Amino acid sequence: MARSMHVRRPATLASLAAELGVSRTTVSNAYNRPDQLSPELRRRVLETARRLGYPGPDPVARSLRTRKAGAVGLLLTENLSYAFRDPAALGFLEGLALACEGAGQGLHLVPVNPEREDVAAVHRAGVDGFVVYSVPDDDPHLAAVLSRPVPTVVADQPHVEGVDRVGIDDRAAITVLADRLIALGHRRVGVVCMRLARDRNDGFATVERAHNAHFHVQRARLAGLEDSFSAVGVDWKRVPVVERFDHSVASGASAAAQLLDADPEVTALICTSDILALGALTEARRRGLRVPQDLTVTGFDGITDADRVGLTTVRQPVLEKGRAAGKLLLASVDPTRPRQITLDTELVLGSTAAPPRTAEERWFGP
Repeated sequence: MARSMHVRRPATLASLAAELGVSRTTVSNAYNRPDQLSPELRRRVLETARRLGYPGPDPVARSLRTRKAGAVGLLLTENLSYAFRDPAALGFLEGLALACEGAGQGLHLVPVNPEREDVAAVHRAGVDGFVVYSVPDDDPHLAAVLSRPVPTVVADQPHVEGVDRVGIDDRAAITVLADRLIALGHRRVGVVCMRLARDRNDGFATVERAHNAHFHVQRARLAGLEDSFSAVGVDWKRVPVVERFDHSVASGASAAAQLLDADPEVTALICTSDILALGALTEARRRGLRVPQDLTVTGFDGITDADRVGLTTVRQPVLEKGRAAGKLLLASVDPTRPRQITLDTELVLGSTAAPPRTAEERWFGP
């Protein structure tokens, strides 16, 4: 004869309230608004809930009632690992997390593949607002974010009319660096830059491509370099610019190799990020080039590894940028008045920049 099985049904908010002889609101307050109950009553509710196996209020049901998810969404148009691998992104993420912690909010990462156009992750994200971190102006995920009726803050790029933004003045920041190299005497320069658009281009970038770049941070940095060097008579159309889609030390090394193979007489490599510059330094060592005697190398960002190797670079406050973006999103403001926060940068004079070698000096290399 089959034995009947009696499975104990889990307690519900209603059954717990009935067991205690209190209202369902009282039980709910024990979890969500503990200041509304006496310590003794809250203790009794929680102890009874544990005894009956009540798991607590359903967070999904609560969000449906309140229409609040209790979390900030970070749109990152990179694979998820990028947020924990790239030092600048990691610093930004830490700052944003600190802002969320201070406001008692969660942080929901919404990473998407930069070579796909599936925006489902954006529409599925249960968040109360978005921080968009450094995406191109034609990115479909950005359009999906802006279609949702929640507040949005853009960090770095792009500039969107009517949307709050936190960033730096990239053009002005790199102009200070360019002017330093010009004062040292550099006129034969090359540039290694991050991706300029969503299409993959691992090679030389034309002036037209740079001028029309959908990543406006890179566009601004290249424009600042063009302004400064053109002002001292350099024909910018003849300056080699090598673009890399992937942002890695290996990409910086391969880009530097491609540029130096094409123009071995350059005296300075200007990289639009420290990560790329670290790769350029690796390639310079591989070729037996002395930095800075044979080749000047500069970066942009001011990450820890750049400090460690004494890289001449532009330091930007990435952690403060993340914190400012979070605070801007979470603050109660007039939604009709978009705000822009521009943070300061600093030129770091490291040991990787010096006057160019003279014509009499031997070029050291293979």
